[in-house]
Amino acid sequence: MKLYRIATGGGPRWCREDGPGRLRLLQGDPFTGSRDGAETLALSEAKLLAPAVPSKIVAIGLNYKDHAAERGKPVPAEPLVFLKPETAVIGPGEAIRIPEWAGRIDHEAELGIVIGCETKDLPSPEAAAASILGAVCVNDVTARELQDKDVQFTRAKGFDTFCPIGPCLVTDLATDDLAVTCRVNGGLRQASRTSQLIFPVDYLVWYVSRVMTLRPGDIISTGTPAGIGRLVAGDVVEIEVEGIGVLSNPVSVR
Repeated sequence: MKLYRIATGGGPRWCREDGPGRLRLLQGDPFTGSRDGAETLALSEAKLLAPAVPSKIVAIGLNYKDHAAERGKPVPAEPLVFLKPETAVIGPGEAIRIPEWAGRIDHEAELGIVIGCETKDLPSPEAAAASILGAVCVNDVTARELQDKDVQFTRAKGFDTFCPIGPCLVTDLATDDLAVTCRVNGGLRQASRTSQLIFPVDYLVWYVSRVMTLRPGDIISTGTPAGIGRLVAGDVVEIEVEGIGVLSNPVSVR
């Protein structure tokens, strides 16, 4: 099921896809329970919001061998975990705002996993499925020169607007072999499949749960493949994950 979060006069509301190009508003939310409402609207008329409000984004570095190679890094023996703040989150169509002083800013196309319930100390990767609500597209925007300068990732990954997510949250999606692509101004930059992940989705959820408590709405961003590249003001960057859709964001100067 495709779930959307939209802006309305009464505040954010959840919807589900109700046939091609049509949304049905829901009563409640997918984390605590929802049911169909009476109202529908065209998807083209909806103002889409980020389809989760995470307390944190847990991101995984160097989780594709080809990306580790292009960064000149060894393949990690265990997941490389870092955090992006919830203030970095924006939704579809919102601008990625580049700080002019921060140097090169890159796109990173990723599959994001949305946690559906409080999760801590899972006993095994096989137990992770019960904690996963669904999947989204993520753009792990990165100030590359600051990342290399700082060594750790917090500043480079943590700017406001540096975590677009969307366009929707898809439940019941098999995530083991999905196409992940990035286009900038229509030109292909990144193309891979989640079957190439070094550490697969269930393993990541299990691994992270042993470190920190995951809350409903938290996102695990599973890593980016090779092909990272620079973004400049005026660009439009599109992240697409098979079965989810296209997350599109313009780029502007902060």
